[in-house]
Amino acid sequence: MIVEFTPATRAAGHARILLCGPPGSGKTYTALALAHSLGSRVAVVDTQHGSASWYAGTNGWEFDTLKASTFSPNSLVEILGTASGREYDALVLDTWSSYWEGADGMLEQVDRRGRSGPYNSGWKEVRPEERRMIEALLTFPGHVIVTLRSKVEHVIEVNEHGRKEVRRVALKPIQRDGVEHDFDIVGDLDERNALTVSKTRFPLLAREVIDRPGAELAELVGEWLADGERRPTVAEYRDRALADDQTPATLRELYVELDRELMLGAPTLDGDGNPTVLGDLVANRGRALQAAAEAAGGAA
Repeated sequence: MIVEFTPATRAAGHARILLCGPPGSGKTYTALALAHSLGSRVAVVDTQHGSASWYAGTNGWEFDTLKASTFSPNSLVEILGTASGREYDALVLDTWSSYWEGADGMLEQVDRRGRSGPYNSGWKEVRPEERRMIEALLTFPGHVIVTLRSKVEHVIEVNEHGRKEVRRVALKPIQRDGVEHDFDIVGDLDERNALTVSKTRFPLLAREVIDRPGAELAELVGEWLADGERRPTVAEYRDRALADDQTPATLRELYVELDRELMLGAPTLDGDGNPTVLGDLVANRGRALQAAAEAAGGAA
């Protein structure tokens, strides 16, 4: 393995925003507000029985929606590949918690596969699928706004008038611990729809509390993300992979380039319009061209 350090450069990119909060904190509304401020063509993966569609037409919002009913990690990769092919500017996943505890989600996958033996917890098989799902989210060729439900606990407190009152307190989000680390902005919404930024790569937002976040926040984030070096897009890499002049050797070089740019897991469509990821697209096409070359040599 060759190890080489290169000068750091900022790449112009897309937002990766994670919104956490209890029921009623405005996660769906806020995600839609940010998405429509960041892009003109918006897609929503709705895991909550079509609840996002109630906002269609609000503030002039127009968006396409997919109502997901089963939540395996691989199914989300397919959805993202299809959305990538449709070239949406922004994608809202509302809510990612369903892919953890929902039907056919991570917990059910682990439980189902762990029944094959006393020493098999199921995680060994499911972890690669989870990583594939996360990579597809992070490399989607558009802005991504993800919501997570938070567990809620009711506590009794004494208010400023000396009276006891019940208050809802948001606890940890419903997803695997640590998934927030790969997002650019992570915020916790409260019942007043105020966003507390708990983690960010954008220095100006560190520890900020933003009331009813929307267009102003999106504009600030958009300007920050645009100030960087342009990199090849997923669509451009796909076009290169499917070009007529590709050979097994040039596709191997392209695979190495994608690996270096951390784009192997980027969701896209194959040559037949089926959802896949760039790494599989390049590898499968390379194998197909190699097989065709060997067959032609044998025929000769």
